Amino acid sequence: MKKNRLDEIMTLVQQRDIETQEELTALLNQAGFPVTQATVSRDIRKLGLVKRPVGRGRSRYMLPSGEDNLPSRQLEILRASVLSMEPAMNLLVVKTSSGMAMAAAAALDALAFPEIVGEVAGDDTILVAAKSPEDVEKLRSKLEKLLK
Repeated sequence: MKKNRLDEIMTLVQQRDIETQEELTALLNQAGFPVTQATVSRDIRKLGLVKRPVGRGRSRYMLPSGEDNLPSRQLEILRASVLSMEPAMNLLVVKTSSGMAMAAAAALDALAFPEIVGEVAGDDTILVAAKSPEDVEKLRSKLEKLLK
């Protein structure tokens, strides 16, 4: 039941502008998940939801972006170690500084991008498996933005 409730919360925050825990509690109750505000508060923490401004002094709950999930030290490691990225079918070949592939792969894991199926790291190369060639392009674009 808890997993279903967490899935419902993720769906709701992606589809609606939810500004308060009370509003989210009411929506969950309407959807057949009897919860209290305290439960919703714990679920928000568990999911790592963040409040982002949406204009005119308003803010809403959103799923965390990859960068929000990534501790600053891991982001620094990624930025310092990744030299290049090259797509190859449903793989993204990531070249890193010598000896940095494992650390960079751990940082990629922390991003939890849905396009990534898995990774294999060597000394200076990471093979990142994606679900499709289209997902490789999405992933490459996301990583390029993150690494700037």
